[in-house]
Amino acid sequence: MMTVDYAFNPDADEDRKVPDPEADALLVGAVDLHQHPGPSPFPRRMSILDAARDAAGAGFRAIVAKSHHHSMVTDILALQSAGLADLPTQVYGGIALNRTVGGLNPYAVELALRMGGRMVWFPTLSSAAHVHHHEHHDTGFPTPEVDLRPNEIISILDERGAVLPEVHDILSVIAAEDAVLTCGHLGVAESQALIDAALRAGVRRILVNHPCFVVGASVDQAVAWARQGVTIEHCIIMYFGRPERRRDLDELLTFIKEVGVGQTILSSDSGQKNNPLPVTLYRRAVRGLLDAGIAEADIRRLVGTNAGHLLLP
Repeated sequence: MMTVDYAFNPDADEDRKVPDPEADALLVGAVDLHQHPGPSPFPRRMSILDAARDAAGAGFRAIVAKSHHHSMVTDILALQSAGLADLPTQVYGGIALNRTVGGLNPYAVELALRMGGRMVWFPTLSSAAHVHHHEHHDTGFPTPEVDLRPNEIISILDERGAVLPEVHDILSVIAAEDAVLTCGHLGVAESQALIDAALRAGVRRILVNHPCFVVGASVDQAVAWARQGVTIEHCIIMYFGRPERRRDLDELLTFIKEVGVGQTILSSDSGQKNNPLPVTLYRRAVRGLLDAGIAEADIRRLVGTNAGHLLLP
């Protein structure tokens, strides 16, 4: 049996002790669409309740708890009576369509959304892009603490390149529930096919996750998706996380400039055992954007307003 030992300690993130009232003020109203609390087969630093309390302390409007392995919607519902309902920060979940939920499973999607979930991530760990990327790169991605079957690739396309019937079924559910579709870790070609099919199905809320990680999308591709009405998410752990894994901030600034502030959101993608906490990353990101000359009004849109419009009914 798996034992859970969350090492939740905001004070361990040393820069949280340094006063920065200018950055802290811009966190009020923030919305993080991409947090990784436990429970999870992967080692996590915080529980859902830890994450929610930390976000509430910084004035966040909402967070989304994501697992690659199961829907966290029922976990969130179970925590309402344990103090979650008393917090001012709203907590949402969703479902990632990997093997552990049956893959491209419209029944699981329907259940998650109709019990209060807001987001559907298409294959992440099970996408071809994810599997092939991790065969050739050391990304520091966590490994399970429990014994699981080997991962198998899931494609949203048939052998002729057409979108599978079950994908169309899932898109109809997402459209009916007015939920958020994210392309997960699909590569550019599969993401494009999914976006086109989603728009035809009437899906209004579409998000591309971290185009620079696994997905492999260029700035020009992100601009093209934005013209289709898609929102582009950048994960600030990539730019403000552990120093040895940080990417060049100019990369992020270029994407924001070319895609536009209105079609861009920043999420943490944090909660892993050895990474900074989500609130820490947001604080660092806001300070970094201020120092780079980004206007306060634009930062508010990037860290809160845009994601709120996407997430909330």
